Amino acid sequence: MAKDYIIDIQHLSKSFGGVKVLDDINFYVRRGEFVTLLGPSGCGKTTLLRQIAGFIAPDEGKILLDGKDISGIPPYQRPLNTVFQRYALFPHLDVYDNIAFGLKLQKLPAKEIEARVKKMLKMVSMTDYEDRSVESLSGGQQQRVAIARALVNYPKVLLLDEPLAALDLKMRKDMQLELKEIHRKMGITFIYVTHDQEEALTLSDTIVVLNEGRIQQIGTPTDIYNEPVNCFVADFIGESNILKGRMIRDRRVAFIKQEFDCVDEGFGENVPVDVVVRPEDIYFTTDPAKCQFKAKVNSCTFKGVHYEMWVDTESGYELMIQDYDPYPVGTEVMLYIDPDDIQVMHKERTRNVFDAKVTDSGHVEMLGQSWDCEVPDGFAAGDEAVAEVRFEDVELLDHQEDGKIAGEVHFLLYKGDHYHLTILTEDGDHIWVDTNDIWDKGDLVGVDIPAKGIKLIRRND
Repeated sequence: MAKDYIIDIQHLSKSFGGVKVLDDINFYVRRGEFVTLLGPSGCGKTTLLRQIAGFIAPDEGKILLDGKDISGIPPYQRPLNTVFQRYALFPHLDVYDNIAFGLKLQKLPAKEIEARVKKMLKMVSMTDYEDRSVESLSGGQQQRVAIARALVNYPKVLLLDEPLAALDLKMRKDMQLELKEIHRKMGITFIYVTHDQEEALTLSDTIVVLNEGRIQQIGTPTDIYNEPVNCFVADFIGESNILKGRMIRDRRVAFIKQEFDCVDEGFGENVPVDVVVRPEDIYFTTDPAKCQFKAKVNSCTFKGVHYEMWVDTESGYELMIQDYDPYPVGTEVMLYIDPDDIQVMHKERTRNVFDAKVTDSGHVEMLGQSWDCEVPDGFAAGDEAVAEVRFEDVELLDHQEDGKIAGEVHFLLYKGDHYHLTILTEDGDHIWVDTNDIWDKGDLVGVDIPAKGIKLIRRND
């Protein structure tokens, strides 16, 4: 292990009740780094932090601290401290004694305790509060005390579990700056959990993006924002226009029925891709020679720093644009995108693929059900196959009981002229759907697939 790694996570997995919450997690943390575990609720980020802290034992894998496996070491023996969302201060102790609590347990000399506590009070801008009851403090002040108490022991690593989530917006932003400054002054390694993308971008040296128990991308805030590796990251980090595209050749891509120069290479020729263009990277122009495509403004909303506008392109796509100058609804505009601002990504999938078994000349078993199917010649009952279903051939119904199987809208992306949905079935299978209908995350749906939408392929093909 490289000398600058303080934490090294190797093949970490954890399940609860048969559900895999973390699935083969691998990453390392450099000494003195500010690393953020970022993802939506239920993605596994807090479970991962609690395993590092020692509150939860992993099912598989190792957690190395300075090259030594600490997976079996109890929390109180690990040189780590945790700051919780709810602070966990002692209400019967004043500010001074809350911060000094751990030092007194270590039976350090009174003068050393006093010196350390006063240093921490100064660090968190609470010098005049040492005799105050913690219950008399504001939420931001209580969080400062919790951070001081965690840092006063000089831990090798400070773990922070959504520590600002309970604060109001202004205080949260103020505390972000405070945390960044404390990290700079102390030089201690921070591992921070949040679902707030702006918070992660503001604070972090490195961001680990998680979803459904798996790492999606690891990188600097700039890398994560400008070079997302898949649609989930592009959609989760900031605002994005995510569109179906086709890589024509190196440095040339087509989307919104238009060809554009880009900087991406190595995708091949005539290959389906996904394209990400950030709203601030679509530019207005009055120069016809610079114009790449035209559109009409259909909404314009002031967002405080910029205006957010939705435009309808002549080719039938809807795009979000952010600009400092407003364009009234109905305005015909000319637009262009610089090659550097077009991010091309490999498609994660181009169709649904399910394991299937032929039952007779007109039926197959898949997804735990029997389906009508136009079984090709050459297949016999009992043959195992792969069933391919195009996204647009899956039908969603308003009521679960109306479908062959029941599911829930688990994730959705707007792709300019349609929605791309992930449906999670009751049995835990994923089905991907392209639709023009508007659904919300969490909607319960019935799922059906017409016989003509199922294409059977022999498994060995």
